[in-house]
Amino acid sequence: MAGSRLEKFGTVFTRVRDLMRSGVIRPLERPVWYEVFKAFPPKKDPLYVTPKHARNKQDEIVNDIFYQEDQIRAKFYKVYGTGPRVLDLSKSNYISPCQRFVETYTRLASCGEHDEEALFQETGKALLTEGLVLRRRGASVASPELRDPVLEFKLTDMLAEQQQSGTSAEK
Repeated sequence: MAGSRLEKFGTVFTRVRDLMRSGVIRPLERPVWYEVFKAFPPKKDPLYVTPKHARNKQDEIVNDIFYQEDQIRAKFYKVYGTGPRVLDLSKSNYISPCQRFVETYTRLASCGEHDEEALFQETGKALLTEGLVLRRRGASVASPELRDPVLEFKLTDMLAEQQQSGTSAEK
């Protein structure tokens, strides 16, 4: 009886009534609307009627809805990616870097900057002054000239060096 969600065989009221009669639903667990529906039943019983015509594909077409901030978000993720950190959804007041970017972008756009590319760059600079560092996708963390030569060692080279210094210390 409860397997079908369509109300082909009986109404919701008759189903609840029958469940109460059989003892599946206790009188204290009955829905709030049950007594009202029982006191004031509809003049005509609800009737399930199958649609007479098949739906056309054209009837089911839903137009895409795009907002200006969606385009900003798309460009943000294309340029900066998701970022180095994971979104922290455990905090209710957490604002993602993308959302901060969109808010700053719209604030700067309302001030009068109209060139999208320049506005995008200025938004990145404004967030940098606020303390949010954005890294472009595929960009390395540090330039090769600034890297420490110690970081270039391979683990096998380090182990071989330790073994050599260990054997020379034993002699």
